[in-house]
Amino acid sequence: MASTPGILTDWPWTPLGSFKYVVLAPWVVHGTYSFMVNQGPDRDLSYFLILPFMLWRMLHNQLWISLSRYRTAKGKGRIVDKGLEFEQVDRERNWDDQIIFNGILFYLGSRHLPGAQNLPLWRGDGFVMTFLIHAGPVEFLYYWFHRALHHHFLYSRYHSHHHSSIVTEPITSVIHPFAEHIAYFILFAIPMVTMAFTGTGSVGSYLIYVTYIDLMNNMGHCNFELIPNWIFSIFPPLKYLMYTPSFHSLHHTQFRTNYSLFMPIYDYIYGTMDKSTDSLYESSLKREEESPDVLHLTHLTTPESIYQLPVGFASLASKPHTSTWYLWLMWPVTLWSMLLTWIYGRTFVVERQRFEKLKLQTWAIPKYSLQYFLEWQNEAINGLIEEAILEAEEKGVKVLSLGLLNQSEELNRYGGLYVHRNPQLKIKVVDGSSLAVAVILNSIPKGTTQVLLRGNLTKVAYALAFSLCQRGIQVTSQRSLLLK
Repeated sequence: MASTPGILTDWPWTPLGSFKYVVLAPWVVHGTYSFMVNQGPDRDLSYFLILPFMLWRMLHNQLWISLSRYRTAKGKGRIVDKGLEFEQVDRERNWDDQIIFNGILFYLGSRHLPGAQNLPLWRGDGFVMTFLIHAGPVEFLYYWFHRALHHHFLYSRYHSHHHSSIVTEPITSVIHPFAEHIAYFILFAIPMVTMAFTGTGSVGSYLIYVTYIDLMNNMGHCNFELIPNWIFSIFPPLKYLMYTPSFHSLHHTQFRTNYSLFMPIYDYIYGTMDKSTDSLYESSLKREEESPDVLHLTHLTTPESIYQLPVGFASLASKPHTSTWYLWLMWPVTLWSMLLTWIYGRTFVVERQRFEKLKLQTWAIPKYSLQYFLEWQNEAINGLIEEAILEAEEKGVKVLSLGLLNQSEELNRYGGLYVHRNPQLKIKVVDGSSLAVAVILNSIPKGTTQVLLRGNLTKVAYALAFSLCQRGIQVTSQRSLLLK
């Protein structure tokens, strides 16, 4: 939210929550019905294809989200040395609002804009004209509109919402107040409306142009550099025509430089190019994969849990413990992910965090909770855990924490199995029992003289009993074992 929100900040369908897609229902039903029933000129393929086009945009954005979070977690080519804040993940989970908004306008334009009906699949002249108009008027107008948004009046009411994200990721590109999106659509509609009025429009031109906008927006907001420098070596003028993630990252950290949309030429012309643009680009490309200080080794829980990882759906990752009915409709993708984890069968990076100078990473074993209760799976699971420990040892990790069922007594004796097999290990393998003991100890009221332990005497129970006895507290169990 902007510091002092202006009018038209919220999206009109915000009160609908997860049911916001119903606003598209009238047009989707009408477009499908018209295509199925009508014949001849009344059967408008371009009108019908708006829904598949919206679905393609959602898939395209999701692919960028997953790629970005995976690459950022590994650290290769990273630009800003910070992790994502939880508040940012929550703020950016409604990235699909702009697709709904654009979809409504596409439906309206297809029905009421002259020259926008019964479009052919392809016209080369309209395609060329679209990108010439984009490179000229659109990029020029966007540059000055963007500079205007940084005036304190508009910035405090609107654009500060976008700049709340210092560490950017692909979906940051579309996190703006509703009023800003209205202005952006008017701007990007210039080439599309021109095609309609001149009768040169085509389904292919619209698809490619909007996909180009999504592609450049997503790419430019990644927190890792992925444009190789050999491209600019082969064609040096390209640096004026295509920006890079590090170029736009400087805009989010410095605020008063690098205003251009996708083509930095206007920053060169008007003197707003950040002086450290080239050096940051080169240094980011040289960044190798990060070696963490602390590693937490977890595993998948249910087949649907793949969606709730940071590399999964952004909206579900921000609410990892909620269950949604529509995940059952995703069973083909879920089955595909299960096959992929079975075939790939390697531990993968989930996320990274940084607490001051301490670098942390989370890795996941490609096994589900159910598999940990199958005895014949123990050898495969232990093999994956041991491989992860040895890999972490090579990377210089100091502490590895076994999470969830990776630390069970029946599986590996709380991690002792791996230390016994590899006595030369320098890495410390911990299972979290010390933390559990500390939590329990702090919850025991002062003045307690006796404690009764119930249930099985596990490693945690023995450690707890030992700590209590050191405090002079009598400890007994249901087996009538008395310790002092």
